[in-house]
Amino acid sequence: MRSFVRALAFAACGVGISASALAAPPEIRLWPKGMPEPVVPADPAELVEKRADGIQRRTNVSDPRLFVYEPPEGVKRTGAAVIVVPGGGFGVLADEHEGSEAAAWLAKQGIVGFQLAHRAPTNKHPVPNVGPSQDLQKAVIEVRRRAVEFKVDPKKVGVLGFSAGGQVTLVAATNERKFPLEGEATSHKPDFLLLLYAYQIYDPKSKALRADILLDSGLPPTFIAQMGDDRGSLPQGSTLLYLDLITRNIPAEIHIYEKGGHGFGMRARAGATGPTDWQQRAIDWLRLREYAATP
Repeated sequence: MRSFVRALAFAACGVGISASALAAPPEIRLWPKGMPEPVVPADPAELVEKRADGIQRRTNVSDPRLFVYEPPEGVKRTGAAVIVVPGGGFGVLADEHEGSEAAAWLAKQGIVGFQLAHRAPTNKHPVPNVGPSQDLQKAVIEVRRRAVEFKVDPKKVGVLGFSAGGQVTLVAATNERKFPLEGEATSHKPDFLLLLYAYQIYDPKSKALRADILLDSGLPPTFIAQMGDDRGSLPQGSTLLYLDLITRNIPAEIHIYEKGGHGFGMRARAGATGPTDWQQRAIDWLRLREYAATP
């Protein structure tokens, strides 16, 4: 039943996605032998639905996994992979406009897109980002382990995080692995990051980045896009992160637009250029680093 619901829900999404992409994508289960704590119970069952705003969301995710979007026929592969981590405030996953659409867009650039469905909801957990961060770390490991299968260079594995997914991305990338690993050790550290309006990474009390983002452990080259009028993810967080990166001589690029608000994902917004312009700037950045195909 769950797979049927997934297929129906995915078929319903469609902004900017070709008809050939409407079939349910292949899946990679992240924890087939059981996940570490904190778990999300299997009851109630996973649910995918469109709400009044017309955007699909997913919740009750007890079996974290990746949906795979490979470059379409005729698009040159670059060997790069990007794991897309949607937002949703840790209660749901906004995994259409911040998930499947982004993964399909990346595939059109010659990049294998992996849409992450991490465990949710975790907003009632003591630290909501712990379980999702474990899932993302495991996802990076699994993509590297299966690099040959998907024609991916294991040294070209990046992460694109939206909103709460941006917070998860930074915590996962700057902390040590949060679970024991079976078999040969494989790095959970991404090779590059793209961060879109990362959620609550700024602590207004300390006027610094949140304490569980451990920048001393290092970050890879990073692209950041943010709206100045975003009240959900304050621009101070993105700005402080950028300043810290360049102070440490880590390649970084930031774009802060005057208007656009929060949560636009891959969608345009009236009266604002940022929600669509960031995509072009990100492609330019990816091409300069030879992660995206040239036209």
